[in-house]
Amino acid sequence: MTSKPAVDASNQVAPPLDFSFRCLTQMSDVLEEDPRIGSRPLKTTDEGKVISSAFKLNNNRIQDLNGFADVVSNILDKPEELSWIDLSFNDISKIDSILVNHSHLKMLYLHGNNINDLEEVDKLADLPNLISLSLHGNPLENEKEYRSYVLSKMPNLRTLDFSGVTKSDRDTAATWNKMYGGKRRKGKKKKQQKQ
Repeated sequence: MTSKPAVDASNQVAPPLDFSFRCLTQMSDVLEEDPRIGSRPLKTTDEGKVISSAFKLNNNRIQDLNGFADVVSNILDKPEELSWIDLSFNDISKIDSILVNHSHLKMLYLHGNNINDLEEVDKLADLPNLISLSLHGNPLENEKEYRSYVLSKMPNLRTLDFSGVTKSDRDTAATWNKMYGGKRRKGKKKKQQKQ
């Protein structure tokens, strides 16, 4: 089942609902802020709900997604059709399983957070339509075989960290999965390259 992006009454793809750069610390703060206005204004329903399938919460100070479901159901016309969530550059340390409730999710940006446990990625394996994921800039990217692990859990990804997934990446992930059975190898973290 494929999802279509939200369209407004003029049959145009709706712009994202943008709460980036608002110094938000928790999800309930969203309800007290006005979204950023882009080049195309947001369209709303007669009930005042926003028509959009994209939600931008990047560059804030959000630590967790407690209350996320309530916020999207209060603001979005069709929260079940959410296909893009940008949570990049926040203070998130755990991937919340609430994200899996959004089965139409195609793009998820989590780069620039504080996620340090590679096994947090396992929570996203049940997203059937996820094709683009960003996790770089999190401590977990320093784990040995990070890319292979992520791709073994989510073989349908087309891009990981804004880099296209190649046939070689898929082959390496498949081999890695056969060797380790999808379990994370405990070992030393890769040394960070000096800049």
